Amino acid sequence: MKNRQATTNDYETIINLWNRSVSKTHDFLSFKDKEDIKKEIPMYFPHLDVRLWFVENELIGFSGTNHQHLEMLFLEPAEIGKGYGKQIIQQLIRDFNVRSVDVNKDNENAKMFYLNNGFTIVSEDPTDSSGRPYPIVHLRLK
Repeated sequence: MKNRQATTNDYETIINLWNRSVSKTHDFLSFKDKEDIKKEIPMYFPHLDVRLWFVENELIGFSGTNHQHLEMLFLEPAEIGKGYGKQIIQQLIRDFNVRSVDVNKDNENAKMFYLNNGFTIVSEDPTDSSGRPYPIVHLRLK
């Protein structure tokens, strides 16, 4: 699996992928909150190491890290469940020293994904970082 750092030219592609992925995996988000978050995400990109992930030159997902913290990891919906997420998280741990991640508590599949990949729950907040009513689970690599 290959990756490359994203540029500002990739932002629209990333947001479109994010939208498809979140539509498939985040059914707990209200439409308004999803649209608000979609507008906010590009503001984070300049502060993150955003990577595009490819299999045979086909974009399958993206990640965003801030030092040792994984801020975001999203896959094309058709690629979920094929083992690509595991390959990406293992490479992020190995090559980018990722040691922590936050997950929506209501996203059971994502929570289990990180638990199955060596993370453990260390704490929980009742709202997301913007104060929205979506509890967040904080995980750290064991």
